[in-house]
Amino acid sequence: MSPPPATSQPSFADAARFWLRLGFVSFGGPAGQIAILHREVVERRRWLGEREFTDALNFCMLLPGPEALQLAIYLGWRLHGIRGGLLAGLGFIGPAIVLLLGLSWMYARFGGLPAATGLLLGLKAAVLALVLQALVRIGRRALGSPLHVALAIAAFVALEWLRVPFPAIVLAAGLVGFASAWRAPQPRLPSAASVRDGAPLRVVAVGFALWFAPLLAVAATLGPQSLWSRLYLFFTQAALVTFGGAYAVLGYVTQHLVQELGWLTGQQSVAGLALAETTPGPLVIVLQFMGFMAGWNQPGPLSPEAAAVLAALLASWATFLPSFVFIFLGAPYLERVTREPRIAAALAAITAAVVGIIATLGLLLARVVVLPGGFEGGVRWEPLLLAAGLWLLLERSRLELHWVLLLAALAGLGLHATGLA
Repeated sequence: MSPPPATSQPSFADAARFWLRLGFVSFGGPAGQIAILHREVVERRRWLGEREFTDALNFCMLLPGPEALQLAIYLGWRLHGIRGGLLAGLGFIGPAIVLLLGLSWMYARFGGLPAATGLLLGLKAAVLALVLQALVRIGRRALGSPLHVALAIAAFVALEWLRVPFPAIVLAAGLVGFASAWRAPQPRLPSAASVRDGAPLRVVAVGFALWFAPLLAVAATLGPQSLWSRLYLFFTQAALVTFGGAYAVLGYVTQHLVQELGWLTGQQSVAGLALAETTPGPLVIVLQFMGFMAGWNQPGPLSPEAAAVLAALLASWATFLPSFVFIFLGAPYLERVTREPRIAAALAAITAAVVGIIATLGLLLARVVVLPGGFEGGVRWEPLLLAAGLWLLLERSRLELHWVLLLAALAGLGLHATGLA
């Protein structure tokens, strides 16, 4: 058997061209985006070895935030230090931010038109199918023991009926997992790699300054209790506990912004997830849409457009900035972190709790899509059957996600045009 091909170091210009192109083709959710990164970086270009890529992925899965974005940042850092990580991360999310801003404005202005209503009906059914698929797949992987099943059930009950805050559920699950592996034997670990491009304190200081500057500007101009200041602080908090991906954090954000504050409606939150599914980049970009609609609905002293764009950009900054800080801070210690059994046990427990959290999101989506008028209004069978058909299509075929979404949109348009929904 021939030895595996050696890795090669690309020039910064070659890597830059790849990272800038990546943001336009990174469809398919986290799994699809990670597959693209593996195919391009490991298999085709051979910039990194298989073991290095796997260790990097495991490390990113330990962190709160979108793992595909963090993996891209790490790979860029691994190749060209902090400037490479910045370019990789910004290239990954830049197109999605711009595209979703345009789609958000179109939804806010024209979402009530008949054609838009039909398209969104199909996309909402697709979102329900996607959440069900995620629930089943994550459940199969995460619920491997009675402890993990119990954590999933407890998380669902705590969030749906007891109204326990999302961060408290994540923290409690992590502590339970950590404690369950307290007596696990500790492996002999190599010393941490030297920090490249700056010491940890400098990374933390710069990260804090970049986070604090928008808050200071908004508080000084619009007030510390304005919607924008409160929204920025809330999305920062959400970013720090975003374990389990966009579906988990969306349940938390929806509970707070829709049910507690009333800044947007349940229908708008589902429409935002549907639009986010149609864009490249990390699915957690849906939080930008949530911020946009909060600003549009509560413009205060600004015009609806200015209020919405400001809120959207603040939401994105608060959501994505921590991912860059986490990677630049922790990347030099990757091997030590990923081989610590108690940390792995804590992550497994959090992932199990996330199953219950995603179940609450699925229940919310089902209410919005299938029971928009409550039980008194009856079940809307057409979107329910469409969602079931799309779930079967996702499970049984190899059709790529963007084609499934296109079929869903056309089906919704047809149902609305014929008066069946």
